[in-house]
Amino acid sequence: MLVPSSGTGQYAALSAKIIRFVRHGCTNRPFFHIVVAERRREQFEPVIEQVGSYDPMPNERNEKLVSLNLERIAYWLGNGADCTKPVQELLGLSGFLPIHPLSYMAAWKNRQVAEAAVVEEKPEGDHK
Repeated sequence: MLVPSSGTGQYAALSAKIIRFVRHGCTNRPFFHIVVAERRREQFEPVIEQVGSYDPMPNERNEKLVSLNLERIAYWLGNGADCTKPVQELLGLSGFLPIHPLSYMAAWKNRQVAEAAVVEEKPEGDHK
């Protein structure tokens, strides 16, 4: 392997890696690529590898689409790459990692809101 004379190749080989989202799409239509990048890089600078994609907007069947290359994610995690919290949540929901505590908290809050809505919808008894 030839290292560039500037020394950037040596830095890139030893720098910390992170698995994170990179936002694409339009103003009201976000779409995310799940990528492996160097920790110190900005969001839109060149990445090392794309390992998945995530479409947070529900389709006609109310599904949010996710595509993951679990073999490559396992490779990068095995080589010391970290994940951001949103990626950890997504990998937890997919069953690849343990479920993230924030997912439990969000489910608990949604359950509380749903129970409050049911209590408000119950009609009061007729008082004659």
